[in-house]
Amino acid sequence: MTFAHWAPIALLIGSNVFMTMAWYGHLKFKESPLHWVILASWGIALIEYCLAVPANRIGHSVYSAAELKTMQEVITLVVFAGFSVWVLGEPMTWKHAVGFTLIAAGAGVIFYK
Repeated sequence: MTFAHWAPIALLIGSNVFMTMAWYGHLKFKESPLHWVILASWGIALIEYCLAVPANRIGHSVYSAAELKTMQEVITLVVFAGFSVWVLGEPMTWKHAVGFTLIAAGAGVIFYK
């Protein structure tokens, strides 16, 4: 695998970690004023963009835009599932697992040659 094949995947994983923190991390700090949470989320999201934009720019040399978006969605589900369990303490139920698996199966269709 070349740099252009694996770098987008690594960058999208990092990007999704930051975006998940920006979108859902504040749920651990419900006592914080909403305006501060929004500002903090914007700051975290800036880091996400600094990873996502190069991921797509580099990746588009070997992947289609649809393939990049599909990768991003599957990575998002995996990152979110871990965050939900380990940070928010919410259980992963069989319904979540089945739903995520069906989405991942749909993603597999995009990459089928």
